[in-house]
Amino acid sequence: MISKVEDRFIRYAKIDTKSDPESETCPSTKKQLHLAKELVKELNGFGLQNISLDKNGYVMATLPANTDREIPVIGFIAHMDTAPDISGKGVEPKLVENYDGKDIVLNAKKNIILSPKDFPELTNYIGQDLLTTDGTTLLGADDKAGIAEIMSAIEYLVENPEIPHGTIKIGFTPDEEIGRGADHFDVEKFGANFAYTMDGGEIGELEYENFNASMAKITIQGRNVHPGTAKNQMINSLMIGMELNALLPVNERPEYTENYEGFFMLMSFKGTVEETSMMYIIRDHDMDKFKNKNEIIQKAVEYMNTKYGADTIKMDLKDQYYNMKEKVEPVKHIVDRVEKAMIEVGVEPKIKAIRGGTDGSRLSYMGLPCPNIFAGGHNFHGRYEYIPIQSMEKAVKVLLKLIENYAKG
Repeated sequence: MISKVEDRFIRYAKIDTKSDPESETCPSTKKQLHLAKELVKELNGFGLQNISLDKNGYVMATLPANTDREIPVIGFIAHMDTAPDISGKGVEPKLVENYDGKDIVLNAKKNIILSPKDFPELTNYIGQDLLTTDGTTLLGADDKAGIAEIMSAIEYLVENPEIPHGTIKIGFTPDEEIGRGADHFDVEKFGANFAYTMDGGEIGELEYENFNASMAKITIQGRNVHPGTAKNQMINSLMIGMELNALLPVNERPEYTENYEGFFMLMSFKGTVEETSMMYIIRDHDMDKFKNKNEIIQKAVEYMNTKYGADTIKMDLKDQYYNMKEKVEPVKHIVDRVEKAMIEVGVEPKIKAIRGGTDGSRLSYMGLPCPNIFAGGHNFHGRYEYIPIQSMEKAVKVLLKLIENYAKG
């Protein structure tokens, strides 16, 4: 079990599964199906039941109970795609054995260094074995580490049938990184009473709160004329975009916020004098504050249209997901059980709110309460991503202890 989780993760990490927010298909990229098919092959090898890969790229399977006791049906879920922010092609994980606390040269040629000066939490893993990138891609621990941990735990149960367990459901989703991971998830087909996503960060993370989230897509129509005769004629859409951005609270940006503080994030700004497009994500844990943030950007757009003319700015503002806390708190015993399992295998629980979202947030509102358990990685979505192998091994042990405790009642 211990060695297999590392080998599995490396194998999965090398499969390019980057999702595409511009695509309208599901999955958004066909290459995600390469990993999906590999997982189906492995699940068949385990001898699981009800294995399926549907047209939208969702993988589901069932490990039947091996006891007659009445045990809740629990599920474990992870996502197959990696973030579109940076290349996921040609991932070559590097092994740093017995980390000594010093700088790690990821890529000597490009002078890319993973340093504890920039990432102090590295020193928490002195003496452990780290998997890093080669400095040119992400690593993919978000969330291929979660997949590897779930698969390793399930394989261990199959290989050790004397360990009693209830019915366990497994689900792997596409497109979580672009906010669509639960779009076509069939909760009824999945058939669990509740589930856990393996999609958290550092060892010990346990989360049942996340952001409320919306996205604003903005188009600004300008008018381009020759700059020599532009007075009272030109309408520069780029300048209007800059002015609009300046109307939003400066101190409510990601780089100035932490913990339960929400934000406005300008994700993209592209254009010419004639036309500009902008995209924001808006986040807050508190629903009232979240609604207020949506109102702030709406009023900013209204003000700018009053100033520059109706329909100068068009905005499509849509909610993406909500804080799962409302749906998980009534069944908080499912969180308490994970906390107990962590303590029993020597992991210190770190219960905190997610400054982001997971498939579990939307699934909770679809009738499947779904807290989030650590996968073990750091610095997701970039070239400085790394994961301690020992954290993955502990994640597997937490899953097995959780399953064991459910069987005990």
